[in-house]
Amino acid sequence: MQTRTLGTATVSAIGLGGMPLSIEGRPDRDRALRTIHAALDAGVTLIDTADAYHLHADDVGHNEELIAEALRTWSGDPDTILVATKGGHLRPGDGSWTQDGSPEHLRSAVQDSLKRLGVDRIDLYQFHRPDPDVAYEDSVGAVRDLLDEGVIAQAGISNANPDQIALARSILGGRLASVQNQFSPRFRSSEPELQLCDELGIAFLPWSPLGGITKAADLGSSYAPFAEVADAHGVSPQQVALAWELAKSPWVIPIPGSSRPETILDSVRAVDLELTADELAALDAIAI
Repeated sequence: MQTRTLGTATVSAIGLGGMPLSIEGRPDRDRALRTIHAALDAGVTLIDTADAYHLHADDVGHNEELIAEALRTWSGDPDTILVATKGGHLRPGDGSWTQDGSPEHLRSAVQDSLKRLGVDRIDLYQFHRPDPDVAYEDSVGAVRDLLDEGVIAQAGISNANPDQIALARSILGGRLASVQNQFSPRFRSSEPELQLCDELGIAFLPWSPLGGITKAADLGSSYAPFAEVADAHGVSPQQVALAWELAKSPWVIPIPGSSRPETILDSVRAVDLELTADELAALDAIAI
């Protein structure tokens, strides 16, 4: 497994996004644990979760607890795995997503995450989504305080624009370790944020990096080059999408979600796929 830098840590170039294991359509617990174990056995050392990855109001933190169980029951050393979680996004249980970026909520949420993960300090804590009712500097300031107090080892933000990245970096005293935004062949509007992270040396974690691609047919005619490159290399379009993202910058660390061992094993193979300059140019040139 190739590695990349995430703040003060070195992690696998491909991570595992835990969300599909805990929201709508989630697998049973046995398959979920097998999926996480398959990722770890394949060399994945970064797992991304959030307290909001659950279905109902009475199972908040479902994904955090699942990951903690997977690490406890894994044959390897759990101390080699960086678990990143998030706070500030909520699911009331009716299918909606809401925000609470207040410092009071974030301080309470991080304590709950510590208990569910069964750790004394969170490896990477990310402010999940800006709250329009709370000043961004207040939310990030709460994360800074947690960092200063040693409650969290590293700090990140998610769903942020360039101005928010710059502001967060300033508030954190240059200690912004990561930015997690949506980015995929279908969703490229976070290209400015990716480029800014590349310039600043901040890890950029694309969430939903496959953009819902499950087979070549999902790409449609507009994205045919991804299927064509996949055919040329004898790999899946998913691997091509991830290899294309990895080639964007050495600071990019995709975190594809998965609910089956087979899909995460396919994704991690993208680290060995080298695309030519012409292939990358053709994929970049697709109109969005």
